[in-house]
Amino acid sequence: MSLVDLIAQADERALAASGLACLDRCVPLLGGDDDILRPLWASLVEGHEWEERLAKARTGLDSGEEDASAECASEAEAARLARRMLEDVPAEPSADALRRWADACSVAALRIHQLLDPADDDGDSSVAAHREGLTDGMSPLVAAELRRQVTVLELVADHGATGLRQARDVSTEGRRVLQAVVSRRARGRS
Repeated sequence: MSLVDLIAQADERALAASGLACLDRCVPLLGGDDDILRPLWASLVEGHEWEERLAKARTGLDSGEEDASAECASEAEAARLARRMLEDVPAEPSADALRRWADACSVAALRIHQLLDPADDDGDSSVAAHREGLTDGMSPLVAAELRRQVTVLELVADHGATGLRQARDVSTEGRRVLQAVVSRRARGRS
């Protein structure tokens, strides 16, 4: 089943986990610490305080302006996409709002990985194809992000609230990979 199909069939919890996992993996671009979104993950398990925890996360990640440390166009665009994911988190987690957000986060996270991967020069058009299941020519960084997105949705669909911990672990692994990519690019400019 393609990523687009998984998002279309997901319930509210899976959609929230999908969008949150994409955002969580991109936290290094927003200058946040590893645990900044942990309360939102807990909210998915507990089923309450989403709005309050979202407000705290936004405050913790909101610098009020674009990431000044992004020294090249691709990094600046990646930071803008990550910031948009954060800005668009629905305060009222309804199924329709979460589906739109999860879908947008999926596209943005794949595009971010494309922008930061020097081996990937397919551009925007390939993101849609990859989400539909056409994976020929995908760079390893983008392929890994696509696998993580599918895995998160499958874990929550198959295991409900108990799958959230595993989904968060998948997201943590992806955040570390993206942090390594960002660090390597920064060292390359030094």
